[in-house]
Amino acid sequence: MTLPRNLIIFSSFLLVLISPSLADTSFRPKALVLPVTKDTSSLLYFTQFNQRTPLVSVNTVLDLGGLYLWVDCGNYVSSTYKPARCNSAQCNLANANGCTTACFGTPRPGCNNNTCALLADNTVTNVGTDGELGQDVVSLQSTDGSNPGRVVSVSNLLFTCAPSFILNGLPSSTQGMSGLGRTRVSLPSQFAASFSFNRKFAICLSSSKGVIFFGNEPYIIQPNVDVSKILTYTPLILNPVSTAAAFVQGDPSSDYFIGVKSININGKSVPVNTTLLSINTKTGFGGTKFSTVNPYTVMETSIFNAVINAFVKELADVPRVASVAPFKACFDASKITSTRLGPGVPTIELVLPNNVIWRIFGANSMVEVNDDVLCLGFVDGGANPRTSIVIGGHQLENNLLQFDLASSRLGFSSLLFGRQTTCANFDFTSKA
Repeated sequence: MTLPRNLIIFSSFLLVLISPSLADTSFRPKALVLPVTKDTSSLLYFTQFNQRTPLVSVNTVLDLGGLYLWVDCGNYVSSTYKPARCNSAQCNLANANGCTTACFGTPRPGCNNNTCALLADNTVTNVGTDGELGQDVVSLQSTDGSNPGRVVSVSNLLFTCAPSFILNGLPSSTQGMSGLGRTRVSLPSQFAASFSFNRKFAICLSSSKGVIFFGNEPYIIQPNVDVSKILTYTPLILNPVSTAAAFVQGDPSSDYFIGVKSININGKSVPVNTTLLSINTKTGFGGTKFSTVNPYTVMETSIFNAVINAFVKELADVPRVASVAPFKACFDASKITSTRLGPGVPTIELVLPNNVIWRIFGANSMVEVNDDVLCLGFVDGGANPRTSIVIGGHQLENNLLQFDLASSRLGFSSLLFGRQTTCANFDFTSKA
């Protein structure tokens, strides 16, 4: 899998490969919408769309930095499925590696000769295997930003048709993973190419329901808050070395990195080794990225210890209690006040370029492990992780994040509780 070094505007070549099929050919959506649900057992987020002919509802785990869509093909039935033949334009677009020439048995989705192979990467368990690159119909709803609208379809969406064992470790209700990463065949890229809207998407997660928007603003969440108007922006950084479990030398990362320069707690600087905050362009180690498959933020050991120590010092008037795995700093919940922004604890600030600040308030920093105990929701990632800081799902909840691939920038809203709304408040009731 060799990914492109430059994220370029797609040519008509891609538009031909991934074609839209619309019930009303005069209607071309400006944006699409998908629901998101949090699995309370695994703490993973999954989304739902329709695929195949006849259409089947498919649940897939949301993988923010994932390369592309992969789906279990153990029982895949569809009259419109098409394998991608070796050396075809589709294989070239997906940078597929290898060619299957000895798939025994009756041809079926996932087992066809003269088809190119593409990795199915389970980023939860860090297990990967080759699958067949295929194409099929995918159907989902358009949106005006306020409500879902007409159903539209992509007739030839590329995905990896994977063997069933790769599902191990995912919620039993899911059939694969939806990759939203920086590749030419991730879902945001294919949807943008299909409908000729801007290469951007926005995610808004919560502890229950959430939403993904593909395409242009507005992003309106009840009670009538257009979150696109309150975003703060910072550059997205391309890591030139892949952070996937398996990759080919020269692959850049499909993950989304931002340039954290320093960390403050209650406005006071935390002493950390700032070298770790930068990406080593030769090894790809270091830096800060986002993840929806990590339930909590993971930090390199020295950064983790510095943050824990500074946080505990600023919360010295609240009694500590025994640690609850995987957390280290836990507190007597009865001694912590409640505020509009969650537990009343020190604010953690990620300082970004041009003194832009990402503020992590109590609702995102603290985890209620039981009625009596609140823990700081950060996890020790060890002494030499590939990425120094991985901002996990809990820290992203009820913050809308817009990933603008064409402009290579991130827009973020800060905690929506301050606007008296949440990411669960998008109105999925279609207008008449």
